[in-house]
Amino acid sequence: MATIPHSLGKDEAMRRLKSGLGSASSSVPILRIDEETWADNRLTFRLTALGQTAEGTADVEDDSVRIEVVLPWFLQKVAEMVQTTIASRTQILLEKK
Repeated sequence: MATIPHSLGKDEAMRRLKSGLGSASSSVPILRIDEETWADNRLTFRLTALGQTAEGTADVEDDSVRIEVVLPWFLQKVAEMVQTTIASRTQILLEKK
């Protein structure tokens, strides 16, 4: 689980995440977002990394995004790298431009 702070407000953070997830996948070759579904401020997603599938959620709040990913056994071994990658891509999407 990772919590990423932001100062954008919930609506702007959601807008950036919705518009930027596809490009985030293309910039990280080992990570592909296969499915994303939004319900209110919660994103449910399925991703593939290193040939393994994982699922997770991202809850967007007024001042933070909380990301939780459930990894299969193989990916648990590289969890730190995957979590860092997801967190850094989310941080880039939330940075003020």
